[in-house]
Amino acid sequence: MGSDLFDPEDIKGLIAKQEKWSQGRKGNVIKAYTLWLKMHGLKWEPPKYKPIQKIPFLPTEAEIDSLIAGSSLQMSTFIQLLKETAVRCGEAYKLQWIDINFENNTARITPEKGSNPRQFKLSNKLIAMINRLPKTSTQVFTYKGMYNLRKIFSRQRKRIAAKLGNPRILLIHFHTLRHWRATMEYHKTRDLLHVMQFLGHRSIKTTLRYTQLIAFADDEYTCKVADNVDQAKQLVESGFDYVTDIDGHRLFRKRK
Repeated sequence: MGSDLFDPEDIKGLIAKQEKWSQGRKGNVIKAYTLWLKMHGLKWEPPKYKPIQKIPFLPTEAEIDSLIAGSSLQMSTFIQLLKETAVRCGEAYKLQWIDINFENNTARITPEKGSNPRQFKLSNKLIAMINRLPKTSTQVFTYKGMYNLRKIFSRQRKRIAAKLGNPRILLIHFHTLRHWRATMEYHKTRDLLHVMQFLGHRSIKTTLRYTQLIAFADDEYTCKVADNVDQAKQLVESGFDYVTDIDGHRLFRKRK
């Protein structure tokens, strides 16, 4: 190299001294330096840094719904779509009007990252939100690129967290909703294959990183009673599950 400026031992020491770097970041720097050496026909014995596996943050459904309720129409529709389908933000961003069948309330998802294509049944609530969006483009969401979308989301999230006095809302990202939905699907079905297909994964090993056996608060439920078909229909559309009939009343429940 003509100089010891990039001596591998110096690089090892430099990386080791970065106390603010995560294990994963150190590993990425090592990969980049290894590629740089390869380009110059050189090799080294790279140090090994194993990323620390952390359980991703999972908000409560109430916190997600608060974020949806406080956002603009287009943003709230985008977040509701992620909540219901667990699609990647890039997949949701590319959704076109022709992908939505308003007769049977379904949406086709064009996959990213080598995933499988999927089709989802959308709730009446989400369909109504989508129908309120202006049809000024072939795409349902008209943000000027993903950077613009993320910037607007960050601004609205910050405002809502401050208004509600809940800093946990600041921890919600688009991908958080994918983790949340995957976890809820697994908790509800205990079927890992179903979750794999729901997320569009080709390998069940990938799905294992998204599902967590978290401790739900003793499986606490919100209970509602329906006295007629219309009330029962509204509860089902809101995510409540039928439990039983008691004295002529239908009892429904939904996890808190």
